[in-house]
Amino acid sequence: MKREQLEHLIRAAGDVSRSRRLIVVGSQAILGQHPHDAPARATLSREADLIPIDALDAADAISGALGELSAFDESFGYHADGVGLETAVLPSGWEDRLVAIDNANTNGYVGLCLELHDLMLSKYFAGRDKDHEFCRAVVEAALADRETLLERLAQMPITPADRERIERRIGDDFVSRN
Repeated sequence: MKREQLEHLIRAAGDVSRSRRLIVVGSQAILGQHPHDAPARATLSREADLIPIDALDAADAISGALGELSAFDESFGYHADGVGLETAVLPSGWEDRLVAIDNANTNGYVGLCLELHDLMLSKYFAGRDKDHEFCRAVVEAALADRETLLERLAQMPITPADRERIERRIGDDFVSRN
């Protein structure tokens, strides 16, 4: 996905949900902070996960109108999934670090993208192969800071076992970069 496509999804999801603000929690949130230099392997997904923060009950409407296999998806080749606040496990303070996409292409709607380190930690927690690939690509592109990840990891509401698993994965990714 490209930044312009994410802006289109923000605009369309705003129209569908009537939510002026949409939080971007999936991998495409990287395009908020890195609109032109995100590694290709980190932007492979055809979908954006959006939380209609001003109309939480409209998440299903977004998925229905803009989701996978919808007329929108068939027309444009990418889609949006409306999701809830529980979708991503994040470190405390994440709300204060959101990166706004607010321009003519979003038509008055604002996409609030997770800051890169917060996004990575949510991916490390989810732990799927595609999440590991995303994090590895970001680390290899030298866009992430190991110390920031570890500091914020300590602020996540997770079990000690999950914290240890994520810390190991972060260490592995940064060792393999060198």
